[in-house]
Amino acid sequence: MKQYHLAQLNIAKMKFAIDDPGMVEFVNQLDKINALADSTAGFVWRLQTEEGNATALDFFGSDILVNMSVWQDMQSLHEYVYRSAHTQVMSRRKQWFDRMDEFYAVLWWVPAGHVPTLEEADDRLQNLNQHGSSERAFTFKKSFPALAPTPVTED
Repeated sequence: MKQYHLAQLNIAKMKFAIDDPGMVEFVNQLDKINALADSTAGFVWRLQTEEGNATALDFFGSDILVNMSVWQDMQSLHEYVYRSAHTQVMSRRKQWFDRMDEFYAVLWWVPAGHVPTLEEADDRLQNLNQHGSSERAFTFKKSFPALAPTPVTED
């Protein structure tokens, strides 16, 4: 059993309210894309309300959608994000979401079995935006291994 899992948060600023006709195509695909994530090898957990998604959560503001999940490893998440039907939906993101000037996605390692909170995820995202990629908060482009080597000191 792995000692660490990979947590991810991504947020998106909606161009329209979630119940606006401009968001219908996106909303209509949520169940399918979430079911795909749930069934992808390496998937562990995702943030959701009783409705089965996280669209009702307004932790980052009423115009910001949040997606947070935990995966067994980097490869599993990468496969889902970049090599599944998820890419077809996200290729149209400009239709539904405004461009964000700061990082909107962050990755970090959590102990296996840990369920991250939105407060924890927000802290990681802020850390990434303030300091760039590090062992604490990183991106696919510049990632870090789950266990950083401990420096050996000689007395």
